[in-house]
Amino acid sequence: MDALTAFGLASVTAMLTAYALEPRGAIWTLVFAFACAAGSVYGFLQGAWPFGLVEAIWSAVALWRWNERRIPGTP
Repeated sequence: MDALTAFGLASVTAMLTAYALEPRGAIWTLVFAFACAAGSVYGFLQGAWPFGLVEAIWSAVALWRWNERRIPGTP
């Protein structure tokens, strides 16, 4: 396994783990956002730009969700 493949595996594993743990706290939403950003980097480095683009969007959505969750009293 080369370094790029290991990086991709690690980022997808982190995404899955953080997604599963999101109900436990806002920090996991933030971890999910960073893992999606890592997945995006992997996609672009690997040459699969549609995957990289979608993961970048997921990262932005997760950051927005984290921001909404961390502020008490926001819907």
